[in-house]
Amino acid sequence: MDGRRVDRQAAERIGRNVFMARRRAGFSQEELGTLAGLHRTEVGMVEKGERLPRVDTLLKLAASLAVPVGELVAGIEWIVPAPSRPGTFAVAKG
Repeated sequence: MDGRRVDRQAAERIGRNVFMARRRAGFSQEELGTLAGLHRTEVGMVEKGERLPRVDTLLKLAASLAVPVGELVAGIEWIVPAPSRPGTFAVAKG
């Protein structure tokens, strides 16, 4: 990792969403990477939840998969920080 704090549950959920969309589209990781202008290993790291993708990467993946970005982040909600707690992600089960 590059030192940024990564929410593992959010990364894993996005990874699962990308994986499912890629499989539905019938692409290999390499084919999706080529369409999105990403290396195959980047696609694999996202799918395994090892990397939380940046917004530009999500846009590239969504466009290449012909799905709305919302489908790739489905099941993840940002809980706004309050004086008594920091902001956090809420990730739906399943």
